[in-house]
Amino acid sequence: MQELPHHYAVAAFGKSEGDVRLVTEGVADLSSAPPVEFGGPGGRWSPESLLVAAVADCFVLSFRAVARASKMPWSDLHCAVTGTLDRADGKTRFTEFTLHARLVTPPDVETAKAVRLLEKAESVCLISNSLSSTMHLTTEVTHAG
Repeated sequence: MQELPHHYAVAAFGKSEGDVRLVTEGVADLSSAPPVEFGGPGGRWSPESLLVAAVADCFVLSFRAVARASKMPWSDLHCAVTGTLDRADGKTRFTEFTLHARLVTPPDVETAKAVRLLEKAESVCLISNSLSSTMHLTTEVTHAG
């Protein structure tokens, strides 16, 4: 891992109508548009869906690191996230995120340990830690084989 601080640069290009093109070095461009709830066309990533995706993605990557450090084997993790956009303190903002994590482990992994590591992943996720929203995590652990 590189020393902190890290810097991430993204540029957004838009016109008076149409999609916004998001660009960062080394990856394919991404198009976004307002969600249907804000009069957008739907069928595209929006800033709102990208933020919710960042929470889910960061959770899975954080769990991967936590499980690796704890030497706990696992095979699959599905993290479904719902972000709630509402008015709070006179501003429209995300007030909470609900994460539901479904983890599959080998039969010899203790369920309690797996749940602890899922909870740790939520607590160390840098995206979640950067948001003022409330985070709610529910977990489900099943054993394969």
